[in-house]
Amino acid sequence: MIDHLKHMAVFARVVDKGSFRAAARDIGVAPSRVSQTITDLESYLGTTLLYRTTRKLALTGEGRTLYRRVTEMLRSAEAGFNEINANTQEPVGALRVSVPAFLAISDLSTAMAAFIKRYPNVALSLFYSDRRVEIIENGFDLAIKAGSLSDSAMMSRKLGSIPRALVAGAEYAGSRPVPTRPADLEDWDWVRYQQRPDTIELTLDNGKSEKVSGQSQIEVDSANALYHFALQNMGATVLPENLAAQSVASGALVRLLPQWRLPEVALNAVWPDSSRRENLTLLFVRFLAGELGH
Repeated sequence: MIDHLKHMAVFARVVDKGSFRAAARDIGVAPSRVSQTITDLESYLGTTLLYRTTRKLALTGEGRTLYRRVTEMLRSAEAGFNEINANTQEPVGALRVSVPAFLAISDLSTAMAAFIKRYPNVALSLFYSDRRVEIIENGFDLAIKAGSLSDSAMMSRKLGSIPRALVAGAEYAGSRPVPTRPADLEDWDWVRYQQRPDTIELTLDNGKSEKVSGQSQIEVDSANALYHFALQNMGATVLPENLAAQSVASGALVRLLPQWRLPEVALNAVWPDSSRRENLTLLFVRFLAGELGH
C-alpha cells in the first residue's frame, strides 16, 4: 500500500477539483498523467473509484469510502507538518499565494523576498492577478487582497494600506485648464478600472469632500493597463502610488489636484480558518505584517 500513497493523494485532489484537468493544473503535471494515476490506483484496488463522463466525474460507492479515509489521512499528515513547523526553528513547506498584479513591484513583493531569504526551506508559488480568485476552489493557501473584505468565514489580517494618486499623462493634462477642484474634471476623459466604482471621492485637509465621475471610452480590468493608458495620454485615472511615483518623477505623468486626497486602499491577507498549513501560513502573514509595519 505504501507505494500507492501518492496515488491516493492525487485521487483526493481530483475529487476536490472536480476534474483531471483542474487537478493536473493544481499539481503541475499533464492531465494524462493524473488520469493514468487514477487508473493505476483502480487496478491496484480492483474496483472503479470514479464514473467518468464528458461533463463531470462522480464517485462510486467505493470511491466515496476511499475519499473519506484519504482525506482523514491527508489532514493527519498536514497536522504533522504543522506540528513540526511549530517546534522547529527552520520551517519547511510550500505555500500557494494569490497577489494583486499591480503589487508585483512593490514593498509587498520585497517583503516576500525577505521571507524566502529568512526561511530557505519554504517555497512560495506566487500568482499575480488583478482578477478575483476563490481561495479554496483555486487551491490557494492564502490570498493578498486590496480593498474592503466581504463577510466570510475566512481569517484575515490587515497588512497595511495602499496610497493612490490621481494622475494624467503630461501631454493630456497640458491640453486642459489646470483643475482646482474635482468638479473641474467632469468633462475630462477617464481611464476606468472595472473593479472600482465610476465615482471617486476626494477630500481636503479641512474635511471638505467632493465626488467626480467624468466620462470614459476605456475600461480595463488591470491596474497595469490603467498605468499604460495614462502614459498614452488617454485621460485621467487613479493609480496605486507604487505605479504612479516613478512616472510622476520623470514628468511622464502629472498629479492632479495634489491638495485633494484619495482614501487609501486596505491591504489584507486572507486564508481559510482550517488552513492546511496553519502554522506556516500564520508565520508568513505575521512576517509580512511586520515588514510592512503593521
